[in-house]
Amino acid sequence: MHPTTPTDVIVFGAGGQVGRAVIAEARRRGLTVTAAVRAPERHADLTGPGTTVVRCDVTDPAAVAGAAHGHAAAVSTVYAPDVPAVDFYPAAVRALVAGLGTADVRRLVHVGIATTLETAPGVAVHDDPAFPEAYRAFSLGHAAALDLLRDSPATLDWVVVTPPLDLDRTAPGTGRYRTGGPQVLGARIAQADLAAAVTDQLAGPATRHREQIAVAE
Repeated sequence: MHPTTPTDVIVFGAGGQVGRAVIAEARRRGLTVTAAVRAPERHADLTGPGTTVVRCDVTDPAAVAGAAHGHAAAVSTVYAPDVPAVDFYPAAVRALVAGLGTADVRRLVHVGIATTLETAPGVAVHDDPAFPEAYRAFSLGHAAALDLLRDSPATLDWVVVTPPLDLDRTAPGTGRYRTGGPQVLGARIAQADLAAAVTDQLAGPATRHREQIAVAE
């Protein structure tokens, strides 16, 4: 039986900036973390007290299951610049749903992108005719992944935490943020505060269930 408090968290996409921020916040709170990356040899600096690095292809359900086994919760901050987003994000979410199910990991906190948030009921930012075409496929890949989560088995308790367009990677964390529904909420958030919001969604009274939420300063 897994503990109800996530003393063991696996972070998929741990080598990216958001993944690293989430690991730092989780460790600050005393959680032990498994950092799942495609190439551990490129991320040896992630290894440290309370953090273990493992190799995992997040589009492979068996690899996800093997890496996630024994953890209380999972975080997904995945990104693959060498694979089209419309292919990568649905493949990753399919593998996460299947692999976490096999591993009996029932909580998934997935980091989304602002362009999938709503500007009106049923209308996403990327639906605006003026939305830059160069970014549309990337946003649609995230939207397809969100649809797959909505269709996932009820045993997977997921939430998509969605920051604003301005994700400030240099500003210090404030320790404060606002949370809303799937609508555009604000223009900015510090990356450290996004990491806090993601970690807050692992367990406790702040958790939201099987929905997309927006966070902002």
